[in-house]
Amino acid sequence: MRWIVFDFGEVISQRNPARPAMAAKLGVTLAVFETAYWDRDAYDRGGSDLDYWTRIAGSLGLTLDDAQVGELTAMDNAGWLDDPVLETVALIEDLAAAGVPLALLSNAPSTFGRLAEKTPWAQHFRHLIFSGDLGCAKPDAEIWQHTATVLGSSDVVFFDDRPSNVEGALAAGWDARLWTSAAAARVQLAAEFRELGA
Repeated sequence: MRWIVFDFGEVISQRNPARPAMAAKLGVTLAVFETAYWDRDAYDRGGSDLDYWTRIAGSLGLTLDDAQVGELTAMDNAGWLDDPVLETVALIEDLAAAGVPLALLSNAPSTFGRLAEKTPWAQHFRHLIFSGDLGCAKPDAEIWQHTATVLGSSDVVFFDDRPSNVEGALAAGWDARLWTSAAAARVQLAAEFRELGA
C-alpha cells in the first residue's frame, strides 16, 4: 500500500494563532513582528531557539533574556500545536484506521518536534520527520532522499501547502499534491482508498 506523507504547518495546524500575542509580548505591531517571524529557514534547519529569537529581537531593536526566549518559544509551539485543524485530524484518523501507512514531514525546529511527538494525532503516524533534526529542509533534495530511506519507499502521496515543496517532491519522483483542504484531499484519496468514502 502506498504511503501518505503529510506536511504539518497549515495542513494539520492552523496559521499560528499565537502571532498577535507574541507581537504584543515584544511590544510591536503584528505587521512588524511578522516581517521577522516568518524568516524561519535557519531555525527549521537546526538553529537553536535562542538563535532564532535573538535574531528576531535584534531586527526589532530589542534584547531578550533566557527567560523571555523560553516564554516566546513556548508560546510559538503552543500556537502551532494546541488547536489542530479538526477536519485534517479526522482524515488522518480515518486513513490510519484503514491501515494506510502515514508519515509526517515537517520543516520545523527540534524543540517543536519533541512536543509534536506527544500530541494525540501523532500516534497515527508511523514516522515523524522534522527538518530541525536533519540539518536540511524542504525542498532540498536531501530531505526527500532521507524520507524515502526511512519509509523504505518512494511510492508516496505527499501533501504540502507550499508550491515550492510540492515542486521539490515532484522532482524527487513523488506523487506530490498541493494542499487546499482536508475535504479536497479526502475526495482525491477516496478513489485509491475506498474505506474513506468521499
